[in-house]
Amino acid sequence: MKTQLVLLAPAVQVGADLDAWFAQGGGEGLRAALSNPTGILSTLAEANLRGLGGAGFPTHRKWAAMAAQPAELEKYVLCNGNEDEPGTFKDRELLEKSPHQVIEGALIAALATQANHVYLYVNPHQHCAVAVVRQAIEQWRGCALLAEVAKHQNRPIDLAVVESSGLYIGGEETAVIASVEGGFPFPRQKPPYPAQSGVHGQPTLINNIETLAHAAHILRHGAAWYRDLGLGDACGTKLYSLSGDVLRPGLYELPMGTPLHTLIFEHGGGMLGERAFKAVFTGGPSNTLLGADDLDVPLDFDTLKARGSSLGTGAMIVISEGTSIVRKVAEYVDFFAAGSCGQCPPCKAGTYQLSRLLRRIDTGTGLPNDLQALESLCHLLPGSGRCGLIDGAATVVLSSLKQFRNEYAAQVIAVG
Repeated sequence: MKTQLVLLAPAVQVGADLDAWFAQGGGEGLRAALSNPTGILSTLAEANLRGLGGAGFPTHRKWAAMAAQPAELEKYVLCNGNEDEPGTFKDRELLEKSPHQVIEGALIAALATQANHVYLYVNPHQHCAVAVVRQAIEQWRGCALLAEVAKHQNRPIDLAVVESSGLYIGGEETAVIASVEGGFPFPRQKPPYPAQSGVHGQPTLINNIETLAHAAHILRHGAAWYRDLGLGDACGTKLYSLSGDVLRPGLYELPMGTPLHTLIFEHGGGMLGERAFKAVFTGGPSNTLLGADDLDVPLDFDTLKARGSSLGTGAMIVISEGTSIVRKVAEYVDFFAAGSCGQCPPCKAGTYQLSRLLRRIDTGTGLPNDLQALESLCHLLPGSGRCGLIDGAATVVLSSLKQFRNEYAAQVIAVG
């Protein structure tokens, strides 16, 4: 299968060099948007671009909610590059190797929504990404194309880098708002949604780095071109972060809808040590597991949802036979327990209890009642927090119990 690279192809040569980006055709998407700002949303709708940071929400609908707010208000576009979940490393690659496509996409979003503040929100632990993005933004500040955007908006464009807290919870969209305002990244209750009340109470659009990068290419080449890149009913390409027990882990840009088997065995080179495939955490560790019977599944939003799973960020963490599912799940739930901000007691206490029970079972000291307690918590806890952290922790535990209950049962102490 030959793939037309959209996001990674320019990353090989461009870096933070704006002239090199323009020489490759960069800026054409923004110029197209400037020539017809009212057509941006319809183009994205026709392309069927969806949020690529995990939720998969239609991008044009999110932008339309922001655009509906009065144009004279201060408006913010926040490019979310916090990326702190295990197994996810696509946004860092884009920011380090080709930040200009992200900035261009963000400026297109500003045009579509009449925004005058554009902030790239980057994890400070990614030192190289922060440095490259700062350099890239300095070049845009002296660029005539940015001046054209400001002229269209009839006010200056505030383009800047904002470092995140570096915490996992800092990537949740309302926590992004809190960080940009200078506070601790506590998630906030919704509604109101960011499009109505975000940074300093003003309309705010928050999109993932990859989503915005795609927008630049869609406006450049058109919706039909983008749709044709996908397989089946899926549209465009997707960055898949492949890690775990594979021979060639790495970042792969493939057509949306590429089968899981193709990603792992053709691009990833198959399993380490010639072991058998056991399972994969799809979309990162906050989603469900898929087993050997699911290797045929196309990796796109709707097909994975029909299988009871989720594409998430596109992270695929592969597990081979001989690796303990209980231990891997325990490690990820430990991560969630450490990442809980403590604002919602059910989340803080719930993730701690899940972690404690999993560690008991993993170390051979768990009892049959611990399995029942795990299941009960997984049904009780979702929806009890202001963000999705507790939901993700419960999802991965419940999914692993459903798929690999025999492993859990084999590790508990028999009673009676």
